[in-house]
Amino acid sequence: MHIIQEKLLELSQRYDLKKMGLRQIGRLIGVEHPQKIKFHMEKLGLLDEGKKKRVVQTKSPLLGNDEAKKLLSIPILGLANCGDATMLAEARIDGMLPVSSKLIPSTHIDNLFAVKAIGLSMNRADVNGRTIEDGDYVIVDGEDKNVKSGDYVLSVIGGMANIKRFMEDKKNNQIVLQSESNKFFPPIHIHEDELDEYLVNGKVIEVIKQPQEDSYRYEPI
Repeated sequence: MHIIQEKLLELSQRYDLKKMGLRQIGRLIGVEHPQKIKFHMEKLGLLDEGKKKRVVQTKSPLLGNDEAKKLLSIPILGLANCGDATMLAEARIDGMLPVSSKLIPSTHIDNLFAVKAIGLSMNRADVNGRTIEDGDYVIVDGEDKNVKSGDYVLSVIGGMANIKRFMEDKKNNQIVLQSESNKFFPPIHIHEDELDEYLVNGKVIEVIKQPQEDSYRYEPI
């Protein structure tokens, strides 16, 4: 059996591949081209022949047809630190995040994944009017790595995941990753000669806020 097929079978034992796009599946098993994923899923019978480039979407047992169509299932790829880069960046799916399509400003759904933000160093960020608080889910476009100064990015520094604002300082030959917080967090400076230790893993496009306790607390009668 081909190594890609072995990885697909292993992944299918833990997660419902029918709720994921080909690019998402490829990212999880380290395969860049979605057509390779499509080919091997067809060989394994995991891909509906009637769908050319997509994994079959299943109906949710808890939702009606129309409601299910409006929900996206975005893979959660672990945690990302909002302070120092101390959370190990591993491409292991920790579950799926059901999100209304109206909350996601992107048509490239297969490229998206979520990470859970840890820390408070981005609690004054402005991603479409939303801050990034501890426990929020940050939605990342994993195919958009052509970021510019001012963009919010998920970075990997020495194998560690980090969420920051990207600034390119050409005058001083460095990249600066800045915090935006009501507390002081020193920026991270990366010289151009050390960029082999730095990777932009994708552009942050949205934040799914966690509800505040007071917003759903109720008083007993």
